[in-house]
Amino acid sequence: MNCASMKWDLTYRGENMGRIDLHAHTVFSDGKFIPCELARRAKVKEHEAVAITDHCGANVVEVVKRVKKECALVNRFWQIKAIPGVELTHIPPGSIDELAAQAKSAGAEIVVVHGETLAEPVEEGTNAAAVNCENVDILAHPGLITLKDAKMAQEHGIFLEISGRKGHCLANGHVVKVGKIAGAGFVVNSDAHDFPDLLTLADAYRVAFGAGLEGEEAYITIEENPRRFMKGKPGIF
Repeated sequence: MNCASMKWDLTYRGENMGRIDLHAHTVFSDGKFIPCELARRAKVKEHEAVAITDHCGANVVEVVKRVKKECALVNRFWQIKAIPGVELTHIPPGSIDELAAQAKSAGAEIVVVHGETLAEPVEEGTNAAAVNCENVDILAHPGLITLKDAKMAQEHGIFLEISGRKGHCLANGHVVKVGKIAGAGFVVNSDAHDFPDLLTLADAYRVAFGAGLEGEEAYITIEENPRRFMKGKPGIF
């Protein structure tokens, strides 16, 4: 990709849309800020929406209830949408169906599963369980995902995450390569735990380019796919 084409992509076609990040953390797990402060800081970085997806396991219902209250406060007063969700993290693969269903029943608008990243010892089989679960929306940083699992993600409408987070980003190129063959959809997320982690639109495009997405592919991944997801969730936009 030459400099001219990169400049074209970074103008976002002149649509002046804000960034949508579907994976971020607060003090409800291992993030630095309370949800209100994270949302405010995301607004400063020109986000129009941010999902609060704190790590959880068997405590999923309690986490969703707390996050929903915080998001309601943000959405009542500020021009940024805070989306209540969870990230099911380092849980037994056999429990993903049950806990994802509990999350949705409790009011989570988005369920992310912590995939088999190269940076952490996630149990083998987590990716497969996630992409076969009807209540999962995003498989985060799925590491060396197999073509079979990528095809299941495509079949079930589950996005594969291209991660901006150190360590988790190591397999981004592989995820894109395999995901393209499978026809899967991608999203670029920050997996933010602190203010510097939040990606601007320009940052997100750089992550996408570095992972091997180009031009229209990057545009769809960063700008269209998050909006497609949100349009399917009544009450968010």
